[in-house]
Amino acid sequence: MGDDQTTARITLAGERFEILVNPDAALNFRIGKDKSISKVLVVDTIFTDSGKGFRPSEDKLKEAFGTTDFHRIAEIILKRGELKLTKEQRRRLVEEKRKQIISFISRNCIDPRTGFPHPPLRVEQAMKQVSLVIDPFKRGEEQAKNFIEELRPILPMKIERMRLAVKIPPEHAPRVMGIVRDFGSVGREEWQRDGSWIAIVEMPAGLHSSFLKRISDTTHGNYQTKILR
Repeated sequence: MGDDQTTARITLAGERFEILVNPDAALNFRIGKDKSISKVLVVDTIFTDSGKGFRPSEDKLKEAFGTTDFHRIAEIILKRGELKLTKEQRRRLVEEKRKQIISFISRNCIDPRTGFPHPPLRVEQAMKQVSLVIDPFKRGEEQAKNFIEELRPILPMKIERMRLAVKIPPEHAPRVMGIVRDFGSVGREEWQRDGSWIAIVEMPAGLHSSFLKRISDTTHGNYQTKILR
C-alpha cells in the first residue's frame, strides 16, 4: 500500500471491517479539521480484508453497525476505529503532543524544593530518560496528567490541584462520565431522582479550561460546575 492510501478498521460483533482512505484526508476527518467524508474514501467499499478483497455480507453489516448505509458505516469506522497512520503522520502528531505535554508540565508544575516552575528544557530532558508512550490522538494535556507521576522520580514536582462539583443532565451523563474520569479522579458521585449525575472531581488546575470546553462541547452547554475550596 502506497502513501496515497491507508486503512481504517474496527472490530465489531467478532468481525473486522476495513475501508481504504486517503491518509491526510482521513486524519483531518478524525481530528475534526474536515467533516467531509467524501474527501476521505478511496473506494466506496467495506472490506473484511482489504488486502485480499474480502467483503462482508449485508447481514454482517447490519448486525455490527445497525445499518447497511456505506457512508454511515465509514464514519463510524473513522471515528471509533483504528486509523493506520503513515510514518510521517505519526511522527508529526507525536511531536505535536510531546510539545503540548512539555508546555503543560512547565506551566503547571513547580519544583517543591525551590517553589519555581521547571523550565521546558528541563522537562524535555527528563522525558528522554523515561520510556513514555505518547498517544498521537489523545489530548496532550490529558496525557501529561499521567506522565507527571512517571517523571517524579527523576524530576521532583508538585502540581496545583482543584476540586469541582459537576452536575450533568440525564441525556448526557453516560458520555460525560468517561470524560470526567479522563481529566481527574472522582471522589464522590451520585444519581439524582431526575437521572442527573453529580460528582466531585479533583484535577490539575491547568486542565480546568480544557475540561470545561470538552464538557460544553459534549453537552452543548447543558451542564453545571462549581469550584470547591
